[in-house]
Amino acid sequence: MEYLRIGLITRPHGVHGALKVQPLSEDLTRYKGLREAYLERGGAYEKVEVSDVSVQPDAVYMTISVCRDRNTAETLRNHYISVDREHAVKLPEGRYFVEDMIGCDVYDTNGAYYGKLTDVLETGANDVYVIQGEKQLMVPALRKLLKEVDVANKRIELYADVLAEVGLFED
Repeated sequence: MEYLRIGLITRPHGVHGALKVQPLSEDLTRYKGLREAYLERGGAYEKVEVSDVSVQPDAVYMTISVCRDRNTAETLRNHYISVDREHAVKLPEGRYFVEDMIGCDVYDTNGAYYGKLTDVLETGANDVYVIQGEKQLMVPALRKLLKEVDVANKRIELYADVLAEVGLFED
C-alpha cells in the first residue's frame, strides 16, 4: 500500500492525548472529514482512528486511537500522520502530490537534462523545486516555467527561456 503524509505531529495538546499537527496539505478542509489515518512510526504504518478534529489557522488538533494521555502524545512528536493513496484528496488538473514529483527527470525545452527532482521546499510565497544533477539547481514552482509534468513517466519539462531568468544554479 502507498501512503501520503498529511501532517507532522508537533506536540501534545492538553492532558488527554490530543495532538497538535502541522498540516502538510494545502486543503485544510480535508482534515474535517478524517476518520482514519496511519501513524508512521519506526518505518511502519499503524492504522488509527481519528476523532475530535479541530482545524485552526496555525495547526490541526486531533485525537488518535493509540494516544489517550499526554505521556503517549509526547512520544509521538515528529511522527507523521498519513493516508493511503485511495483516501487521498483528488487534485485538480495541473496539481500534483510532491511524492509523485520526487524522482522525476527534469529537462528544458531545448532538450538539456538537469537531473532529478529531489525535494520541494515550501517557502510560503512559492514552492521551490530542488533538482540534483551535475550541479544542484533550484527553481520556483511557477506555472510559466512548467511546460509539462508527466508523473506517470517521471518527466518534467521546463521552458528554457523562463529557466534562464529564474533558475539558481549551485556554484
